[in-house]
Amino acid sequence: MLRRLHPEQPESFAFTEANQKWAEAQLTKFPEGRQASAIIPLLWRAQEQEGWLSRAAIEHVADMLGLAHIRALEVATFYFMFHLSPVGSVAHVQVCGTTSCMICGAEDLMAVCREKIAPQPHMRSEDGKFSWEEVECLGACSNAPMAQIGKDYYEDLTAERFGEILDELAAGRVPMPGSQTGRYASEPADGLTSLKEYEAGRAEHNASVELALELGDTIKRIDGTEVPLLTPWQRNTTTDAEVEASAAAARSPRPAEGVPADKTGIDKREAPAETKSKPEYSGGQAHNADAKPAEADAAAGSAPKVSDEPMEEGAKGPKQPADEKAADDADAATRAAASVRPEDARKPEALDAPREGKADDLKKIKGVGPKLEALLHGLGFYHFDQIAAWTAEEIAWVDANLEGFKGRVTRDEWVKQAKLLASGQETEFSKRAKY
Repeated sequence: MLRRLHPEQPESFAFTEANQKWAEAQLTKFPEGRQASAIIPLLWRAQEQEGWLSRAAIEHVADMLGLAHIRALEVATFYFMFHLSPVGSVAHVQVCGTTSCMICGAEDLMAVCREKIAPQPHMRSEDGKFSWEEVECLGACSNAPMAQIGKDYYEDLTAERFGEILDELAAGRVPMPGSQTGRYASEPADGLTSLKEYEAGRAEHNASVELALELGDTIKRIDGTEVPLLTPWQRNTTTDAEVEASAAAARSPRPAEGVPADKTGIDKREAPAETKSKPEYSGGQAHNADAKPAEADAAAGSAPKVSDEPMEEGAKGPKQPADEKAADDADAATRAAASVRPEDARKPEALDAPREGKADDLKKIKGVGPKLEALLHGLGFYHFDQIAAWTAEEIAWVDANLEGFKGRVTRDEWVKQAKLLASGQETEFSKRAKY
C-alpha cells in the first residue's frame, strides 16, 4: 500500500522535557556509534506525544541520531505502526485486510468504519475522535477478522460486534480486547483438541487481555510522565519506588558479580574449555570431498592470503604483502598492550591542532562515534597516522585514559584499522559508514 506524508505539515517539532530525557536515555542502551538503532523507539515516542508522525518529527529524530533524513523517512513510511496523518483524538482503528481476514469478513468491518467514522481511510470523523485505515497482515490470522485499536487486538469480529466496540469507545469506555467470541488464545474455534488438562488451572483471560483490563485505558497516549508498565509477575508485588529503581537499573550495565565486563555490561566470563578448541570441519556445501586440504580451505572461504612472490633465501614461509605485514604488526601491538604494566604506559605524541586545520574523520574507525572523536581531539589525536603509530605502551595509555570508554582501543582494534585508513585503503566498517 502506498504511504505518503500528510500534505499539511507543522513547521517544527520538539519533545516535551520528559520525553526528551526519555529519548536521551534510549541512546545509552546502544554502543557508541550505534545510536541509530534507537530510531524505532524514538519515532514511536514522538508519535505517542503528538498522535501521529509529522515530517518535522521524523527529521528531528534523524538529527538526534545523526542520520540522513531519508533514512528516518524510510523507517517511518515502512511500518504501519507509524501514522503519517493526523488521527482521531480517541482512537485510530487499523483493520487488517490481508488474505485470512479478507476471506473472513474484513470488508464488512471496513464498511462499518465508513459508516461510523469517515467515508475514506485516513479521514477523521466529524467530531475528530476517530480515524481508520486498512493495513497489511497484523499476524492474528487464526482469529480473523481482526482490527488493532490503540495498543490492543480485537479478534474474531463480526460487523455487529465491531460497531458496538466503536460505540463503547465513543462513550468513553475501553472494551475488552482479544477474541470477541470467548476464545482464550488461538486454539480451534470449537475448543482445544489436545492439552485439555491446561484449561483447568489457567487464568480467566490470557496475559495480554488480563494486562489490558488491569490498565483500563490502553488507548491512552504517553506524555512521558507515566511509570513504566509492569510485567505480570511484578504488578502485585512492586511499589512505585521499586518500579523507578528497577527502571533505572535496567538502563545501567549489569556485569556478572566478580567478573570483568566491558562498557555495555557484556559478561566476559571465559568459555568452557571444551568449547575453546576449533571444531573439526563437519562438511557443508562449500566443501569438496575430493579436494586437497588447501583447496578445501579455499572452498570454505578460509584460505590464507599469501604473496605470489618467490620465497627469499633462508625464509621459513611465504613472503607477506606489506599491508598484511603492517596489519599483523598492529595486531601484535594490540595484543601486547594487554600485558603492559600501568607504570610502563606512555602517552603517544599529540598535536595541538589538526594539520592544515583539517582532521581526519576518525568516525571511520569502528567503535569511534561523535563523543569518542571529540574526546580523542581533546587528547590531541586528529589523524589516522597518529593512531596507526601507537605502540603497545601507548595503546595501554590511551585505553586507560578514555574516560567512560576504557579498553575500546584494543577491543575494536583501532590501530589495525587506522593503518589501513592512513594508507588510503578502506576497512569493511568504513565502507559501510559512507552510506
